Amino acid sequence: MTFDINAIDDVAKLLLKSVKTKTILFYGDMGVGKTTLIKALVKALGGTTDATSPTFSIVNEYEVLNDIVYHFDFYRIEDEIEVLDIGIEDYLYAGHWNFIEWPDKIAGILPKPADISYIKLNNDGTRTLKMSVFEETIKNN
Repeated sequence: MTFDINAIDDVAKLLLKSVKTKTILFYGDMGVGKTTLIKALVKALGGTTDATSPTFSIVNEYEVLNDIVYHFDFYRIEDEIEVLDIGIEDYLYAGHWNFIEWPDKIAGILPKPADISYIKLNNDGTRTLKMSVFEETIKNN
């Protein structure tokens, strides 16, 4: 889906209708609009607090309609031990929404399945959003 940033609220609603899980991994370059999309998702879920980037706090928590959103930003993380120290498993497996920016930094401990969003900034200023599902491959030997 290609969209203008002014349509971000509509994109968030469509994204929420299409996800298979409550964990969404956000991939994209710095400044592409990952946090802006997450703000719109929090709003679409009934949140009244303006979501902000948790770059320094690592995780922000937002109350939404009948649920909670955990918004992670792992840009500054050096290794997976740092997120284990904050009790990441407690967040990821609590049954609430998990929105994860820079998930490649914790690739070894990502929950499966999870929805993946790839956001790309186009030359004309629009964004392209692609979705897929991250699942563990089960091999029968």
